[in-house]
Amino acid sequence: MKAAPYANSGQEEPEMETKASKPIVAIIGRRNVGKSTLLNRLAGRRLAIVADLPGTTRDRLFANVNWQGTEFNLVDTGGLEFKPDSDITQAVNEQVKTAIIDADIILFLVDAKGGVTATDLEIADLLRTSRKPLLLVTNKADNDRLENEVVEFFALGLGDPLPISAYHGRGTNDLLDKIALLLPATPPVTTEPDIMKLAIVGRPNVGKSMLLNAIAGEERAIVSHLPGTTRDAIDTKLDFNGQSVLFIDTAGIRRRGRVGAGVERYSVLRTLKAIDRADIALLLLDATELVTAQDLHIAGYIQQASKGVILLVNKWDIAEGLTKEECTRYIKSKFKFMSYAPLLFISAKLGQGLDRVIKQAFSVYQERFKRIPTAEVNSVIQEAMSAHNPPRKVNKRLKLLYTTQADINPPTFVFFVNDARLMHFSFQRYLENKLRRSFGFDGTPLRLVFKTRGEQ
Repeated sequence: MKAAPYANSGQEEPEMETKASKPIVAIIGRRNVGKSTLLNRLAGRRLAIVADLPGTTRDRLFANVNWQGTEFNLVDTGGLEFKPDSDITQAVNEQVKTAIIDADIILFLVDAKGGVTATDLEIADLLRTSRKPLLLVTNKADNDRLENEVVEFFALGLGDPLPISAYHGRGTNDLLDKIALLLPATPPVTTEPDIMKLAIVGRPNVGKSMLLNAIAGEERAIVSHLPGTTRDAIDTKLDFNGQSVLFIDTAGIRRRGRVGAGVERYSVLRTLKAIDRADIALLLLDATELVTAQDLHIAGYIQQASKGVILLVNKWDIAEGLTKEECTRYIKSKFKFMSYAPLLFISAKLGQGLDRVIKQAFSVYQERFKRIPTAEVNSVIQEAMSAHNPPRKVNKRLKLLYTTQADINPPTFVFFVNDARLMHFSFQRYLENKLRRSFGFDGTPLRLVFKTRGEQ
């Protein structure tokens, strides 16, 4: 194993296309103005905890939003307080400031019912210095009277206030249209050499930087017992038997609500960008804790981004009380939505199991570029349709006309049917399982697209 001549060393690296990550749109505002409600509304599903209590959102929460073919990452933040009264409030403020720095567009959310407050004025001053594209959004404008009263927010000096009601969905389509107009243009795609990109992701202090150093055979990233040491994504190119691999070490995504002095200034947004750039994510779990809610949250984003994934149980050298078989059953039960993910037990500290990690990564990479002939795909799917009654509504039954693999990395299959509205998620999962049993695709999600006959 040989390290390549650059890794943030200042030397020129070969020109290659690193996949453009989705633009970031951050929702900023004081407490209890409806930021989480807006995220849920624009994402089209309930992701953020919503309550009338101020300060419900502490860590940032993310969602992928697709509006008329335009995609972006939407980030919810905690409420800004300019006179923090606790370590938690201070940590929230740091999170919000990081979100502002990393955002491509800022939604400054204010409360139409509460009117302009002193905190709103302070936030306006802060956002004005960011020089980021900004939309002033007045939430809770639930009726015509409140819409007419938003003129007072011109006092913030941030342009025309856009009245919406996140709770009722009033004006949110107009907001999405304005966001789409402000999104940065997609950068041109340059020629990309044949190189596998791996993002090392996980919670703080699970051993991500130590894993990178162990694989590289030298100190490429700072390793510390303190959580949150890594602040940004670090690119390291290595050579394995003549094949190049680009490793992206990332800051840890901390568990929601956990606060410690001086360790909360991590860059979750950059971690998500790293996942977007990668082909495969190496998701590190801690053998002393196994699976936490935040591990599942990270895995959900990896799946949402359609990236390959390998689950790595690190620190296996200090695990006690459970066998590998018991741990495997437990972890697989928690990651049912990602049953295709390979699971390996390693010790980055002792260098145990690292060769298997690279071997498995190359295997998953090959699976992501696998292309199945159309005749074989149709044969398997027709057999599946014959073995299981397709869904129906009233007197109309789903009929499958034709199936083809349309793309790779990730493998994408298009199903032409009589009416895509008849497709049920359980039957979609059944078809996916049939494809996997016939063709493999270990370690990578599949994209299944259903189109009604005649639809382009």
